[in-house]
Amino acid sequence: MKHYISVLVENKAGVLARISGLFARRGFNIDSLAVGETDDPAVSRVTIVVDGDDYIAGQVTNQLSKLIDVRTVRQLDPDFMVQRDLVLVKVKIDPEQRGEIYDLVKIMNCEIVDISHTTIMIEFDDRTPKVNLLIDLLSKYEIIEIVRTGTIALGKGEGSVYDDEE
Repeated sequence: MKHYISVLVENKAGVLARISGLFARRGFNIDSLAVGETDDPAVSRVTIVVDGDDYIAGQVTNQLSKLIDVRTVRQLDPDFMVQRDLVLVKVKIDPEQRGEIYDLVKIMNCEIVDISHTTIMIEFDDRTPKVNLLIDLLSKYEIIEIVRTGTIALGKGEGSVYDDEE
């Protein structure tokens, strides 16, 4: 089962290394990791996706909360969150395929961000399963490159990870 963990950390050098070191020492695998500055430049939000049972997720949460420079750690409930991934896919195309690709882009609500005589680059952001579907549908063409962000997520409603700060 996928577990989504939101972590507020001090925006300082070495914090991400400590987080990844914790995962390495404990033998936990990170499925996805996204880090970005918040509205406060002194604070970054780290969104971590781990695959495992509730025990593993609890251990990860407990260990993260013990790290220096970690302000707060919260597991997000998949039923009460909004989650997104971003992908850029560069595909080799010939003129006969161009119409098919345009149709796929329109159906999936993607955006064409670059085009040449022989390639097209598509940008898409959505839930992980839909991003995976797009990649699968594009696999019938020659994919030249793919780059994905890590998953980002926020809990729905009025609550906030900031509520956990003391």
